[in-house]
Amino acid sequence: MEIKEIKKNKKQFLSLLLLADEQEDMIDQYLERGTMYVLDDDGIQCECVVTDEGHGILEIKNIATQPEAQGKGYGRILIEFIVEKYKEKYSVLQVGTGDSPLTIPFYEKCGFIRSHSIQNFFIDHYDHPIYEQGIQLIDMIYLQRKL
Repeated sequence: MEIKEIKKNKKQFLSLLLLADEQEDMIDQYLERGTMYVLDDDGIQCECVVTDEGHGILEIKNIATQPEAQGKGYGRILIEFIVEKYKEKYSVLQVGTGDSPLTIPFYEKCGFIRSHSIQNFFIDHYDHPIYEQGIQLIDMIYLQRKL
């Protein structure tokens, strides 16, 4: 298993990025300014994009695991890699996600706690309704973990 930084042609992983953020123009807003990592374990299994949000905050903008590789710990491994890599440079790792029964418990198991929310984020910023497990995502829920 190897984690690699991707510096060029980040869009080659668009199908994986779209698993976590299903609107390409939203991905375009952070992809080039972000730092991208992929986890390779006999093929790319997981990706993560992080951005410097200022004031000591590093944000996970996108993290996704190939559907057939989900539940094997790849996402957690990538988060722990980010924590170790950036703990001297940042004080907080944060992530924004929909209020979903799939994602919120995952982040909480990774040591994140709810911080704040942005009302109507998914309605105001996406050109179509987004559903996860039959539930429409409306507000952006931010979770944070101290580094």
